[in-house]
Amino acid sequence: MRIKPIDLYQQTKLLRDYRDYKQKIHTFFDYKPLDDFDHRYHDLQQRNFKREELSNALFTMNRQWDAPESTYRNIQRLRTPEAVTVIGGQQAGVLTGPMYTVNKIISIIKLAKEQEEKLNVPVIPVFWIAGEDHDFAEINHIYIEKEQQMYKYQVHQQVNNKTAISDIQIDKQIMNPWLDDLFKQLTETNYTKQLYDEIRICLETSKTYVDFFAKLIFRLFPRSGLVLIDSGNKHTRELESDYFVQLIKHQPQISKGVSDSITKLQNLGYSPLLTGELTDAHLFYYQEGERILLNRMENGDWEGKQHEIRLTTAEMIQIAETNPFCLSNNVVTRPIMQELLFPNLAFIAGPGELSYWSALKPAFHALRIKMPPILPRYSITIVERAVEKLLKHYQLDTERVINNGVLQDKAAWLERKNTPSIQQTADEVRKKIARAQLPLREVAMAMRSDLGALAEKNLFYLQKHISYLESRLMQALEEKHKIELAAFDLLHCTLHPADGLQERIWNPLPWLNAYGFNFVENLINQDYSFEQEHYAVYV
Repeated sequence: MRIKPIDLYQQTKLLRDYRDYKQKIHTFFDYKPLDDFDHRYHDLQQRNFKREELSNALFTMNRQWDAPESTYRNIQRLRTPEAVTVIGGQQAGVLTGPMYTVNKIISIIKLAKEQEEKLNVPVIPVFWIAGEDHDFAEINHIYIEKEQQMYKYQVHQQVNNKTAISDIQIDKQIMNPWLDDLFKQLTETNYTKQLYDEIRICLETSKTYVDFFAKLIFRLFPRSGLVLIDSGNKHTRELESDYFVQLIKHQPQISKGVSDSITKLQNLGYSPLLTGELTDAHLFYYQEGERILLNRMENGDWEGKQHEIRLTTAEMIQIAETNPFCLSNNVVTRPIMQELLFPNLAFIAGPGELSYWSALKPAFHALRIKMPPILPRYSITIVERAVEKLLKHYQLDTERVINNGVLQDKAAWLERKNTPSIQQTADEVRKKIARAQLPLREVAMAMRSDLGALAEKNLFYLQKHISYLESRLMQALEEKHKIELAAFDLLHCTLHPADGLQERIWNPLPWLNAYGFNFVENLINQDYSFEQEHYAVYV
């Protein structure tokens, strides 16, 4: 493997200014992303955490996912007062979901290792599985390239769209044939059988989609010491009880602070993805297995957005204290909950998360804590040898293709083969026919209006026949060069699928099939920098 940093042309203004250390955006954060780790560590040492309870809960959760020994060692190290964490998270996508999940975990692991060496204290990599999320449609599929196109392979299990992912039991009668059909799409290699067997074991020993995700992640990262936590797990809920009380009591300050931040960001020309009103409670309530988003009423009561339930603040506090399993966080309170649970040295964010977090500083301050340093995760595009050869053959720049794709290059290449130009020749013939037929049209129009109309129709059909021939000639041209055009299509769907970044569409499965489980470890061993926007990784 080798890596090459590249620039991304189309980043949001917020992300661009954040990377460029523009003061007007950094005032919305408590720390500089790369320069304040010593300061942050000192601040963390002034706070208290439920280290024993947290470690016990992590041990229980990770044991049920067959965590490797390196994970248990890190959980044990987390008990010590000087230990800190680097954290990031994502939903529990099938087969890890898009490649950016793997990239985020690599970012967490690399930063934890780097800062442990610099600070000379235990720095534990932690991945927060967003099991309390309930959008199954976002995680129930992967895309696979086939015949130079990306095809969606979806798990067609019917679930309640308000059920948390942590609570969705895997229907093995659906998942098993789905997995078999998926592997039929892969080219068999020396690694295919082992990969299939490992995934099959993960599936057979899992009850939920979170279990399946966690077990597979540990297969991919067996020696990294990565620690997993499921936000929807009952052990996590028990730890969160006291913190839910704090969130409930400080809801007015949290909601107002976030709403004010959003307005300030917009006034500076930014477009934060987060929306916020003073009535937003930023908490969910579970009722009969469904998550209900709560609002705060003028009289102080808490009500479901569709009026499903109504609770007083006293009732909410009692629920938090005695039955925290009925509550869960939203995009605003989840970062605060992570910060209350873990001694976070840093948070690894995707582009969308950075936008959310930009409005959260007042929410953290409402609970008298600081927002951790936020580092944009590594962004990576995999470039295989066959793809690299095609880029060289057609003299295409990797950076430009990753940013823009090759559709314009494909059209330009075909046009160079189109000599003499079929379109120009057809246009000239159409003009000559129109000129040659003009005297007939004039005679017909002078004789009778219906004959004039007939002459116009006659011209229309003549032109239509020319257009048909033009279309057939273009098809023949494309058929003649179908191998070369297919190469352009492969480049586009590999490096710029769906007109975006590869990591947002592609799943790691094809590369695991081609290179084995060592593929991920080889990715980890590369020398990335958080200061770079994106990397092309050549394999």
